[in-house]
Amino acid sequence: MTYIGRVPKEEGIRLFHDHVSSGKVDVFTSYGMDFIFGKREGIYIWDVEGKKRLINCHSNGGVFNLGHRNPEIAKTLISAIDELDIGNHHLISEQRALLASKLAEFMPGDITYTIFGVSGGEAIDTAIKIARAYTRRPGIISAKGGYHGHTGFALFTGDEKYRKPFGPMPADFSQVPFNDISALKERINNQTAAVIFETIPATLGIYVPDKDYFKQVRDLCDKNGSLLIIDEVQTGFGRTGRLWGIEHFDVVPDIIVIGKGMSGGMYPMTATCIKEKLEVVFKEDPFIHVSTFGGAEIGCPVAMKVLEISTDPSFLRHVNEIASLFKQGLDRLKQKYPKLIVSIRQLGLMMGIKMVNEMCGPIMTKTCYENGILSIYANNDTSVSQLLPPLIITEQETEEVMDRLDKALEQANALIN
Repeated sequence: MTYIGRVPKEEGIRLFHDHVSSGKVDVFTSYGMDFIFGKREGIYIWDVEGKKRLINCHSNGGVFNLGHRNPEIAKTLISAIDELDIGNHHLISEQRALLASKLAEFMPGDITYTIFGVSGGEAIDTAIKIARAYTRRPGIISAKGGYHGHTGFALFTGDEKYRKPFGPMPADFSQVPFNDISALKERINNQTAAVIFETIPATLGIYVPDKDYFKQVRDLCDKNGSLLIIDEVQTGFGRTGRLWGIEHFDVVPDIIVIGKGMSGGMYPMTATCIKEKLEVVFKEDPFIHVSTFGGAEIGCPVAMKVLEISTDPSFLRHVNEIASLFKQGLDRLKQKYPKLIVSIRQLGLMMGIKMVNEMCGPIMTKTCYENGILSIYANNDTSVSQLLPPLIITEQETEEVMDRLDKALEQANALIN
């Protein structure tokens, strides 16, 4: 059976408008970006009609670290189908045990237990529940402009625009500016259960913190008896040139939340990885937290294969080599467009182009699209265009991205200046 192109494009847009989201259709059609995913392979995606091809430099926030329909991942999933299904979340699971033990091998410090989930928001909710239960404190501190998901507790760690339509924010949740240790020092107190930050806040515009920032955060948490939760949903699995982004800062959190890339782009998997001491939260009642589809057995081999690929030294070496090429190219573009580009933000293949005003990001999204690149602006700092290509991108494909990006910047520069 063929799945792509089952209805004419116009009919697909109408059905989506009438039964999924009229708002999204209105936004994308008004921008002239009525793109429907069709064929996808490696770093490329095609429109459902096959007429337009884009290089995916969004990667759904890191879901497609290994490209679209990665042959090794696809083979693993097909093989798993021959023996496995979802499994039962109440029972002991061989597949979850194998995956969790392998994660423990590669986690920093004594982070040795894993609670599986389906979405990043669910995994963040779990981390906050654990922090509150373990410390017996209510307070949660997050970063202004950060983003941790749209569900439950995760929603309250984000900015007002994401939560305002759904009611008031609980008093126990508060925000401080990111990379401002003085602000955190003023806010943290003996009622703070945890501080939660993304290693690099993507939605804030790929904000790379000072080298010693997380060490200072860790120190404040230790002195106050608060836990440190690090959100690696986007930075994990090699995106920054290390397996986990926090490795660049020589800090061991109490909890690391991972997802997106863990799926291999094939099966939704997330995880809340915790220090051994925190497992006591589930000791008295191990059923106090469950997730029906969390750690689905059919998805565990997929995540294992992702981990195998992502921890290969040659893979991480490739990421850093390509990151170096991007750095050289982006530095040249910054010199070429000095009235448009303010700075380049980069750690590995997590990159952002900071531009002169808040209109630049949306304009660049459009001009990139017109020049064959899918790139989305940072929603909490719209002066920044995000660049997150698949980590398997080759040197030749990198050159193609830079050529197309040059043309997109030229168009944007003409519109803005």
